[in-house]
Amino acid sequence: MTDTKEAVKYWKEIAEYDLETAKAMLVTKRYLYVGFMCHQVIEKIFKGYFVFKKNEMPQYTHNLMKLAKSGDFYDEFSDQQKDLIDYLEPLNIEARYPSYKEALLKELAKDRIEKILNETEELYKWINSKF
Repeated sequence: MTDTKEAVKYWKEIAEYDLETAKAMLVTKRYLYVGFMCHQVIEKIFKGYFVFKKNEMPQYTHNLMKLAKSGDFYDEFSDQQKDLIDYLEPLNIEARYPSYKEALLKELAKDRIEKILNETEELYKWINSKF
């Protein structure tokens, strides 16, 4: 993906796909995977915004804060958005490993995960409006 417009389009499309996947996981009550997909949504929209702002591909990382800071857009976020980023950060790794799943499942009750999904969608839309 050497073309910036194509790279931005790619990241935006897969972020949107992951958002729809998170919503589908909510319907099926797979709350752990809703959290995981919320992380994926933000990671991918961050990568698209990174390309848009810097005209280069982002480094290979799943670290949301690192992406936002290296893309020079972390300071654009509100405190609530930064809190969401902090909350989502471990869901990328912890959702994948059995030793973390039980603890996460207790924390990710329906009300909590609905709130996380709503905040994820708000942040996704906010970033998407900046392109």
